Amino acid sequence: MEIIDCVTRVARPIHDFGDEFMSDAATAAVGLRAGFPPGRAFYCRGRFGVLGEAPEEVVRSVQGFLGPGLVTEGWRAGRAVMPAAEAAAWYALAVRQWGRAHIPAEVDVERFGHLARRLIEAADGDALPLFAGWRAQSCPEDDAVGAAMQRLHVLREHRGACHLAAVRLCGLSARSAMVVNLGVEQAVHYGWDQPDPAAAHEVPLWRRAERLTDELQAPLYAVLTDRERAEFARLVDELTSSPLPQRPPVVMPAHSPAAGVRETSQNSA
Repeated sequence: MEIIDCVTRVARPIHDFGDEFMSDAATAAVGLRAGFPPGRAFYCRGRFGVLGEAPEEVVRSVQGFLGPGLVTEGWRAGRAVMPAAEAAAWYALAVRQWGRAHIPAEVDVERFGHLARRLIEAADGDALPLFAGWRAQSCPEDDAVGAAMQRLHVLREHRGACHLAAVRLCGLSARSAMVVNLGVEQAVHYGWDQPDPAAAHEVPLWRRAERLTDELQAPLYAVLTDRERAEFARLVDELTSSPLPQRPPVVMPAHSPAAGVRETSQNSA
Protein backbone atom coordinates (compact mmCIF):
# COMPACT_ATOMS: atom_id res chain seq x y z
CA MET A 1 0.00 0.00 0.00
CA GLU A 2 1.28 3.46 -0.92
CA ILE A 3 2.04 5.85 1.93
CA ILE A 4 -0.65 8.41 1.21
CA ASP A 5 -3.24 5.67 0.66
CA CYS A 6 -2.52 4.32 4.14
CA VAL A 7 -2.70 7.79 5.68
CA THR A 8 -6.12 8.50 4.21
CA ARG A 9 -7.42 4.98 4.83
CA VAL A 10 -6.79 5.00 8.59
CA ALA A 11 -7.52 8.67 9.37
CA ARG A 12 -11.29 8.46 9.65
CA PRO A 13 -11.63 5.21 11.65
CA ILE A 14 -8.94 6.32 14.12
CA HIS A 15 -10.65 9.69 14.57
CA ASP A 16 -14.17 8.30 14.90
CA PHE A 17 -13.24 5.49 17.30
CA GLY A 18 -11.55 8.06 19.50
CA ASP A 19 -14.64 10.27 19.33
CA GLU A 20 -16.79 7.37 20.53
CA PHE A 21 -14.49 6.92 23.51
CA MET A 22 -14.48 10.61 24.40
CA SER A 23 -18.26 10.97 24.22
CA ASP A 24 -19.16 7.69 25.97
CA ALA A 25 -20.92 7.80 29.34
CA ALA A 26 -18.56 5.04 30.48
CA THR A 27 -15.64 7.43 30.03
CA ALA A 28 -17.41 10.14 32.01
CA ALA A 29 -18.10 7.56 34.73
CA VAL A 30 -14.36 6.98 35.17
CA GLY A 31 -13.95 10.70 35.78
CA LEU A 32 -16.74 10.68 38.35
CA ARG A 33 -15.07 7.77 40.17
CA ALA A 34 -11.82 9.70 40.18
CA GLY A 35 -13.57 12.62 41.87
CA PHE A 36 -14.23 14.98 38.96
CA PRO A 37 -17.56 16.82 38.82
CA PRO A 38 -19.98 16.20 35.96
CA GLY A 39 -19.20 18.13 32.81
CA ARG A 40 -15.96 18.75 30.92
CA ALA A 41 -13.50 18.77 33.85
CA PHE A 42 -12.27 15.19 33.41
CA TYR A 43 -12.05 15.53 29.64
CA CYS A 44 -10.05 18.77 29.78
CA ARG A 45 -7.85 18.00 32.78
CA GLY A 46 -7.33 14.39 31.69
CA ARG A 47 -6.72 14.76 27.98
CA PHE A 48 -4.61 17.91 28.30
CA GLY A 49 -3.00 16.94 31.59
CA VAL A 50 0.00 15.58 29.67
CA LEU A 51 0.96 19.24 29.16
CA GLY A 52 1.59 19.58 32.89
CA GLU A 53 0.48 22.53 35.00
CA ALA A 54 0.22 24.84 32.01
CA PRO A 55 -1.69 28.13 32.12
CA GLU A 56 -5.14 27.81 30.63
CA GLU A 57 -4.29 30.06 27.69
CA VAL A 58 -1.47 27.65 26.77
CA VAL A 59 -3.84 24.68 26.95
CA ARG A 60 -6.32 26.52 24.73
CA SER A 61 -3.66 27.23 22.12
CA VAL A 62 -2.36 23.66 22.05
CA GLN A 63 -5.70 21.89 21.67
CA GLY A 64 -7.04 24.36 19.10
CA PHE A 65 -10.40 23.08 17.99
CA LEU A 66 -12.52 23.47 21.13
CA GLY A 67 -14.03 26.79 22.10
CA PRO A 68 -11.83 28.74 24.52
CA GLY A 69 -14.56 29.11 27.14
CA LEU A 70 -15.16 25.36 27.23
CA VAL A 71 -11.48 24.62 27.72
CA THR A 72 -11.01 27.32 30.37
CA GLU A 73 -14.00 26.15 32.38
CA GLY A 74 -13.04 22.48 32.17
CA TRP A 75 -9.37 23.07 32.95
CA ARG A 76 -10.16 25.22 35.99
CA ALA A 77 -12.73 22.76 37.33
CA GLY A 78 -10.32 19.86 36.87
CA ARG A 79 -7.41 21.71 38.46
CA ALA A 80 -9.34 21.84 41.71
CA VAL A 81 -9.59 18.03 41.76
CA MET A 82 -6.05 16.74 41.21
CA PRO A 83 -2.66 17.54 39.65
CA ALA A 84 -2.41 17.45 35.88
CA ALA A 85 -0.14 14.39 35.73
CA GLU A 86 -2.50 12.37 37.91
CA ALA A 87 -5.50 13.42 35.82
CA ALA A 88 -3.68 12.35 32.64
CA ALA A 89 -2.97 8.96 34.22
CA TRP A 90 -6.65 8.54 35.05
CA TYR A 91 -7.55 9.50 31.48
CA ALA A 92 -5.09 6.95 30.13
CA LEU A 93 -6.72 4.32 32.33
CA ALA A 94 -10.11 5.33 30.90
CA VAL A 95 -8.69 4.99 27.36
CA ARG A 96 -7.48 1.46 28.07
CA GLN A 97 -10.65 0.41 29.88
CA TRP A 98 -12.79 1.60 26.98
CA GLY A 99 -10.58 -0.27 24.53
CA ARG A 100 -10.99 -3.49 26.49
CA ALA A 101 -14.75 -3.07 26.32
CA HIS A 102 -14.97 -2.20 22.61
CA ILE A 103 -12.10 -3.70 20.63
CA PRO A 104 -13.37 -6.92 19.01
CA ALA A 105 -11.93 -10.05 20.58
CA GLU A 106 -10.59 -11.48 17.32
CA VAL A 107 -8.29 -8.54 16.53
CA ASP A 108 -4.56 -9.28 16.70
CA VAL A 109 -3.89 -6.46 19.15
CA GLU A 110 -0.30 -7.50 19.72
CA ARG A 111 0.54 -7.11 16.03
CA PHE A 112 -1.35 -3.83 15.87
CA GLY A 113 0.52 -2.64 18.95
CA HIS A 114 3.87 -3.55 17.42
CA LEU A 115 3.20 -1.60 14.22
CA ALA A 116 1.61 1.33 16.03
CA ARG A 117 4.52 1.57 18.44
CA ARG A 118 6.97 1.74 15.54
CA LEU A 119 4.99 4.59 14.03
CA ILE A 120 4.80 6.48 17.31
CA GLU A 121 8.46 6.04 18.16
CA ALA A 122 9.55 7.24 14.72
CA ALA A 123 7.32 10.33 14.69
CA ASP A 124 8.81 13.81 14.80
CA GLY A 125 7.12 15.52 17.73
CA ASP A 126 8.42 19.02 17.00
CA ALA A 127 5.57 21.57 17.17
CA LEU A 128 3.15 18.79 18.24
CA PRO A 129 3.14 19.14 22.05
CA LEU A 130 -0.12 17.31 22.76
CA PHE A 131 1.05 14.34 20.72
CA ALA A 132 4.46 14.44 22.39
CA GLY A 133 2.83 14.52 25.80
CA TRP A 134 0.72 11.47 25.08
CA ARG A 135 3.66 9.64 23.54
CA ALA A 136 5.50 10.11 26.84
CA GLN A 137 2.59 8.74 28.86
CA SER A 138 3.32 5.31 30.33
CA CYS A 139 1.62 2.35 28.63
CA PRO A 140 1.57 -1.09 30.30
CA GLU A 141 3.05 -3.97 28.38
CA ASP A 142 0.96 -6.59 30.23
CA ASP A 143 -2.34 -5.30 28.77
CA ALA A 144 -2.15 -5.73 25.00
CA VAL A 145 -5.75 -4.67 24.40
CA GLY A 146 -5.56 -1.57 26.55
CA ALA A 147 -2.16 -0.67 25.08
CA ALA A 148 -3.58 -0.97 21.56
CA MET A 149 -6.32 1.51 22.43
CA GLN A 150 -3.87 3.91 24.04
CA ARG A 151 -1.62 3.82 20.98
CA LEU A 152 -4.64 4.45 18.77
CA HIS A 153 -5.33 7.50 20.93
CA VAL A 154 -1.72 8.69 20.55
CA LEU A 155 -1.95 8.37 16.76
CA ARG A 156 -5.19 10.32 16.84
CA GLU A 157 -3.44 13.10 18.73
CA HIS A 158 -0.72 13.13 16.08
CA ARG A 159 -3.18 13.74 13.28
CA GLY A 160 -5.11 16.29 15.31
CA ALA A 161 -1.95 18.30 15.99
CA CYS A 162 -0.93 18.11 12.33
CA HIS A 163 -4.40 19.22 11.29
CA LEU A 164 -4.33 22.24 13.58
CA ALA A 165 -1.03 23.32 12.02
CA ALA A 166 -2.39 22.71 8.52
CA VAL A 167 -5.57 24.69 9.19
CA ARG A 168 -3.63 27.73 10.36
CA LEU A 169 -1.15 27.46 7.49
CA CYS A 170 -4.05 27.50 5.03
CA GLY A 171 -5.40 30.72 6.49
CA LEU A 172 -8.33 29.34 8.48
CA SER A 173 -9.06 29.86 12.15
CA ALA A 174 -9.81 26.78 14.22
CA ARG A 175 -13.39 28.03 14.66
CA SER A 176 -13.88 28.41 10.91
CA ALA A 177 -12.48 24.94 10.32
CA MET A 178 -14.93 23.48 12.83
CA VAL A 179 -17.86 25.20 11.14
CA VAL A 180 -16.80 24.06 7.65
CA ASN A 181 -16.26 20.50 8.84
CA LEU A 182 -19.16 20.03 11.25
CA GLY A 183 -21.60 22.89 10.76
CA VAL A 184 -22.71 25.69 13.07
CA GLU A 185 -24.74 23.52 15.46
CA GLN A 186 -21.89 21.11 16.16
CA ALA A 187 -19.41 23.96 16.44
CA VAL A 188 -21.60 25.40 19.20
CA HIS A 189 -21.65 21.97 20.88
CA TYR A 190 -17.85 22.04 20.94
CA GLY A 191 -17.79 25.38 22.69
CA TRP A 192 -17.78 28.06 19.99
CA ASP A 193 -20.15 30.95 20.77
CA GLN A 194 -22.40 32.04 17.92
CA PRO A 195 -20.11 31.10 15.04
CA ASP A 196 -20.96 32.44 11.60
CA PRO A 197 -21.90 29.98 8.86
CA ALA A 198 -19.02 28.90 6.64
CA ALA A 199 -18.15 31.33 3.86
CA ALA A 200 -17.85 29.91 0.35
CA HIS A 201 -14.13 30.68 0.10
CA GLU A 202 -13.40 28.76 3.34
CA VAL A 203 -14.46 25.37 1.98
CA PRO A 204 -11.56 24.95 -0.48
CA LEU A 205 -9.17 26.21 2.22
CA TRP A 206 -10.39 23.47 4.57
CA ARG A 207 -10.01 20.85 1.84
CA ARG A 208 -6.48 22.08 1.26
CA ALA A 209 -5.83 21.75 4.99
CA GLU A 210 -7.05 18.14 4.88
CA ARG A 211 -4.61 17.35 2.06
CA LEU A 212 -1.80 19.10 3.90
CA THR A 213 -2.59 17.11 7.04
CA ASP A 214 -2.16 13.92 5.00
CA GLU A 215 1.19 15.20 3.73
CA LEU A 216 2.34 16.08 7.25
CA GLN A 217 1.54 12.55 8.37
CA ALA A 218 3.19 10.86 5.40
CA PRO A 219 6.70 10.67 6.96
CA LEU A 220 5.18 8.76 9.86
CA TYR A 221 3.88 5.95 7.67
CA ALA A 222 7.05 5.83 5.60
CA VAL A 223 8.52 3.84 8.49
CA LEU A 224 6.47 0.81 7.40
CA THR A 225 6.90 -1.24 4.24
CA ASP A 226 4.14 -1.41 1.62
CA ARG A 227 3.03 -4.76 3.02
CA GLU A 228 3.11 -3.52 6.61
CA ARG A 229 1.04 -0.46 5.71
CA ALA A 230 -1.61 -2.69 4.15
CA GLU A 231 -1.54 -4.88 7.25
CA PHE A 232 -1.79 -1.86 9.55
CA ALA A 233 -4.75 -0.45 7.62
CA ARG A 234 -6.52 -3.82 7.85
CA LEU A 235 -5.87 -4.01 11.60
CA VAL A 236 -7.21 -0.50 12.12
CA ASP A 237 -10.39 -1.46 10.27
CA GLU A 238 -10.77 -4.57 12.40
CA LEU A 239 -9.99 -2.82 15.66
CA THR A 240 -12.51 -0.03 15.06
CA SER A 241 -15.20 -2.18 13.47
CA SER A 242 -17.58 -2.60 16.38
CA PRO A 243 -18.99 0.01 18.80
CA LEU A 244 -20.52 -2.75 20.94
CA PRO A 245 -18.83 -4.13 24.07
CA GLN A 246 -16.65 -7.11 23.20
CA ARG A 247 -14.43 -7.64 26.24
CA PRO A 248 -14.91 -7.29 30.00
CA PRO A 249 -13.70 -3.87 31.16
CA VAL A 250 -10.99 -3.38 33.75
CA VAL A 251 -12.75 -2.16 36.88
CA MET A 252 -10.92 0.61 38.71
CA PRO A 253 -11.63 1.05 42.41
CA ALA A 254 -13.27 4.29 43.42
CA HIS A 255 -10.83 7.08 44.27
CA SER A 256 -7.81 4.88 43.63
CA PRO A 257 -4.96 7.19 42.63
CA ALA A 258 -4.14 6.48 39.00
CA ALA A 259 -0.46 7.15 39.64
CA GLY A 260 -0.42 4.20 42.02
CA VAL A 261 -1.35 1.66 39.35
CA ARG A 262 1.64 -0.53 38.56
CA GLU A 263 2.68 0.12 34.96
CA THR A 264 5.77 -0.22 32.82
CA SER A 265 7.15 3.21 32.12
CA GLN A 266 8.27 4.09 28.62
CA ASN A 267 8.89 7.23 26.65
CA SER A 268 7.09 6.28 23.45
CA ALA A 269 3.48 5.46 24.36
